[in-house]
Amino acid sequence: MPTELPSPYVPPPYPYDRLIPIREVAASHDGGAVDLSIGSPSDAPPPAVVAALGSSDTERGYPPSIGTLEFREAASSWLNLVAGTSIGPADVAATVGSKEVVAGMPHWLKLRRPELDTVLFPAISYPSYGMGADLANCRSVAVPVDDEWRIDLDAIDPADAARALCLWVNTPGNPAGAIDDLEAAAAWGRTHGVPVLSDECYIEFTWDGPARSILEHGTDGVLAVHSLSKRSNLAGARAGFYAGDTELVHFLSEVRKHSGFMPPGPVQAAAVVAYQDQTHVEAQREVYRNRLERMREILGSIGVDAPMPSGGFYLWAPAPDGDAWALTERLARDGGAVVSPGEFYGPQGSGHVRIAVVQSDEALELIASRLGA
Repeated sequence: MPTELPSPYVPPPYPYDRLIPIREVAASHDGGAVDLSIGSPSDAPPPAVVAALGSSDTERGYPPSIGTLEFREAASSWLNLVAGTSIGPADVAATVGSKEVVAGMPHWLKLRRPELDTVLFPAISYPSYGMGADLANCRSVAVPVDDEWRIDLDAIDPADAARALCLWVNTPGNPAGAIDDLEAAAAWGRTHGVPVLSDECYIEFTWDGPARSILEHGTDGVLAVHSLSKRSNLAGARAGFYAGDTELVHFLSEVRKHSGFMPPGPVQAAAVVAYQDQTHVEAQREVYRNRLERMREILGSIGVDAPMPSGGFYLWAPAPDGDAWALTERLARDGGAVVSPGEFYGPQGSGHVRIAVVQSDEALELIASRLGA
């Protein structure tokens, strides 16, 4: 009998490509579609940051993969300021935004611990946590969340914990805006010998209490992942960092160095300027908070009660009768708005839609006028 060869990997459809027909319906409105389906900022980044992109004189040489000392000093000082952590530049390494490190982490961690094969992540979450496991040929295990969309650490099967390369947490969470107990997550990881990776890219849009980082509870066995995409409206520049456990930071930095991962020099220079300024972030916080409240009013006018999230700039809205696709289609047809069905973020979210309030106030009012709000 001939040996049967394994089937080649076929990636699943990209979730947001499923919205192409929805976008076409929304675009039929006079004035076009208002895209609230992804968290892509539309507001301008600070002028000083844009100026730094074109004036750093760093474009000719190769930038350091871990980030320049100035970048790492700015990043560590910023996190210490906003979250009360106690890290230094040696605890930080640069990333090309945050999605690449989220998706790539299982592959790199499996090089470190080849006997392990499981990635744990919240059952309602950004798709890239599970996709990163798939791309590394690992098991992806969704950890249940509670009634407030927070990860339930007690629900993790001990057999899965024994095989785990890592546990992802995300606070404030995407899509539901929940705030996890990061101290408990860090303690769980240390007890089970599992690295805990905390995606904190919405940290400065925390509405319920102060900004939180897992690094407040020590760095042993934990990493925090951050990005300038949301904080400073720099999604197109691709700049972020990971920080925390000394051994993990060093291992990842060496692997990534060999792979050629490095934010461009001009981007690192601009990031320094961005991390050194809080004024633009405070202004953006007010913009997003006002947009969340206004969008809640607009949805309320059509009978959809979307609660204010504890953090982030998404509304996680329950669909009437639990039919998220019907609400998605209604908002496109009647309001010209494109939103994301909750199933994109896990089966438990199938009765909700996620609405990113990233478009201008004028765009939100255009939706309101179409809906008669």
